[in-house]
Amino acid sequence: MIHRSKKVQQVLVIVLFLNLAVAFAKIIYGTLSGALSMTADGYHSLFDGVSNIVGLIGSFIAARPPDKEHPYGYQKYETVTSIFIALLLLFVGFEIFRNALDRFLIRSVPEVTAISFLVILGTMCINYLVTHYEYGQGISLRSQVLIADSMHTKSDIYVSLSVIVSLAAVKLGFPLLDPVIALLISFLIFRAGFRIMKESYRVLLDMSRLEEEDICSLVIGVEGVLGCHKIRTRGGMGDIRIDMHVLVKADLPLEEAHLISHNVSKTLKAEYKDITDVVVHLEPASPQGSNTKKTS
Repeated sequence: MIHRSKKVQQVLVIVLFLNLAVAFAKIIYGTLSGALSMTADGYHSLFDGVSNIVGLIGSFIAARPPDKEHPYGYQKYETVTSIFIALLLLFVGFEIFRNALDRFLIRSVPEVTAISFLVILGTMCINYLVTHYEYGQGISLRSQVLIADSMHTKSDIYVSLSVIVSLAAVKLGFPLLDPVIALLISFLIFRAGFRIMKESYRVLLDMSRLEEEDICSLVIGVEGVLGCHKIRTRGGMGDIRIDMHVLVKADLPLEEAHLISHNVSKTLKAEYKDITDVVVHLEPASPQGSNTKKTS
């Protein structure tokens, strides 16, 4: 966990500096030119940097080993951090939405030049590379924070595409499309925020993570297992926990029963790389049902 946490933190630091560079480029030029959509996109990128900092804190805490007060460890701090990132997204979306409505009331025409398009295209390229890198590292390291943060950054790409359309519309003499595009940006941000929160709540509410039938079909293939039932799964990416009841012969020696339990855990962990803990409750199989598979 400590090695994994350090890798996650290294990724977040790299992404942080790139996000800050992108954000300031958009905000400065957007403010000087009066392009609301570009400025809105810049603040969105700035909050990407804030979410990186939050992610750093969360991953540092999540790497702590289990202790007396936290026997299951601190892994859910990553989930809490992901929710905070989502809340930041929703806040930014609200601010952009409010500013766009104000633009309808106070009409002004932003200045659009070739530099405007170069700034937004350049930052789009950086965002694409950041998203691809961070998401890939999130999958590799099984980090919910990196996945959530990459979704945050990915929304920048769609936002930037909208900004290009907005700048083109202003250049062609349709300045009213600038706040309209800003409204669209706000809804894209809301969508990304709610997606992150939905996944995070699945972890915090201990919702089922794996299909019971898939697990039992694997376990039934372990030598000595006659059936399985009462399968429960919970947790999140990189930290799924399972507890289940496994049926074995009633007269099985304790040493052999323990070996079966160990093999069940080993088989599941080999199949699902997110599984970190398997609790197996051994039960004697009834003579009538000793050769049947039980899943409920």
